[in-house]
Amino acid sequence: MSDIVNKLWGFCHQMRHDGIDYGDYIEQLTYLLFLKMSDEKGIELHAISWVNEKHETITTDCSWAALRNKSGTAVLYHFSEVLRALSSQQGMLGDIFAQSKNQFNSPVSLKKIIGLIDDEEWTGLDVDVKGAAFEGLLEKAASEGKKGAGQYFTPRVLIQSIVRVMQPDPRGKADFKICDPACGTGGFLVCAYEWLFGKTKGAFDRADAKRIRTSTYYGQDLVARPRRLALMNLYLHNVEPQIRLGDTIYEPPGADKFDVILTNPPFGTKGANQAPDREDFTIETSNKQLNFVQHVVNSLKPGGRAAMVLPDNCLFEGKAGEVFEILMQDCNLHTVLRLPRGTFTPYSQGVKANVIFFQKGLPTETTWIFDARSNVPGITKKDRPLSAQHFAEFDAAYGNDPNGRSPRIDGGETGRFRPFTLADIKGRDYKLDITWLKDESLEDGNELPDPQDLAAEAITELEAVVDDLREIIRLIEREEGVEV
Repeated sequence: MSDIVNKLWGFCHQMRHDGIDYGDYIEQLTYLLFLKMSDEKGIELHAISWVNEKHETITTDCSWAALRNKSGTAVLYHFSEVLRALSSQQGMLGDIFAQSKNQFNSPVSLKKIIGLIDDEEWTGLDVDVKGAAFEGLLEKAASEGKKGAGQYFTPRVLIQSIVRVMQPDPRGKADFKICDPACGTGGFLVCAYEWLFGKTKGAFDRADAKRIRTSTYYGQDLVARPRRLALMNLYLHNVEPQIRLGDTIYEPPGADKFDVILTNPPFGTKGANQAPDREDFTIETSNKQLNFVQHVVNSLKPGGRAAMVLPDNCLFEGKAGEVFEILMQDCNLHTVLRLPRGTFTPYSQGVKANVIFFQKGLPTETTWIFDARSNVPGITKKDRPLSAQHFAEFDAAYGNDPNGRSPRIDGGETGRFRPFTLADIKGRDYKLDITWLKDESLEDGNELPDPQDLAAEAITELEAVVDDLREIIRLIEREEGVEV
């Protein structure tokens, strides 16, 4: 995949001379990749009818073969017509291609990109192709523009581990709904469906098949481009998700409630200077991730379960204890997974994170914490990439019950998996940054994180302090009657 990304990226520089910026180039690629992968999967796009501005009904051949066989200025015109035809369709195709426009000015450039894409058998690659290409290109764009791309991505092996233990199985359960309220390019939703497909070999009962494909997978994202990719990814899996474009935290919540929520809310504090005006939020805070915790709790059905990725500071900073006290009254927060250092390399370097697992409707009595970080070499992109092996022991320790009620073994002071009672956690003011293993790797100078990672960790911790100071200022202003 990296070789393909490098080829596509190398051509991006030429596109910039044609007046196409990184973001537009990546978006144009996703359209072309979708057409090629649709062709590989046998999805029929040959005769798409649509109405032009003169109210004439036009039929356009939107197949990959038709586009590939065009040359000269005809390829530019035809690509524009394909995008117009697809954007005019009802349902998923219309959503995917909404407001799409051909940004290519040079037929030579467009023809070369079509050739590069045509050379690969994309559906045969064992990756989420458009997500991986989008991810790789955004990483390079981020290094050029000094802007992080981590907000869109969760490592696939981590998603797969979470999905395996959560078992989001909608079969035989009317109105069963799975959601990611910060879905990005749809990684959790795609993996949830792939897990189900793997268990069933795609052979669903007739009563379940249509419901699973059209009324089971839900999501929301703030940014149009990753939402478009999420729609594309699921469409190519023959799934029709309901994915909204909007701000999950600051806009009024929808009426839907969910059986399973799998999510990785965006890291960082950008745009988090103001607490949302939400009547359903018990704790008022400007911390985005803590607000996502409240949103997820409120969005679950009784008995519903959730897995959320959260940075370390969300387990201990100012309002964290108050949020988790409420959560542990309403939900059984049965498991916390401390992720290996560098899990989100290279997109959010230095961020230390966790996954919390909980079920709504039962209060917490005991929380088990699995430490997959201490004495584990930090993840690097090349030498020590994240792999399924990093989560194999956790998968086994979690057990077969997706609600965390399987028998578990206390590993003791030298083990990685330990239980802590509600009384233990209450004694820590509901802060969940609990450790017991001595991390000997931090005493070895050869094993210390890279300087840029240490700097990123320091920035993350300073941002947490800044959030606390903002909360203090807000409280002072409120006491003094100052309009915030």
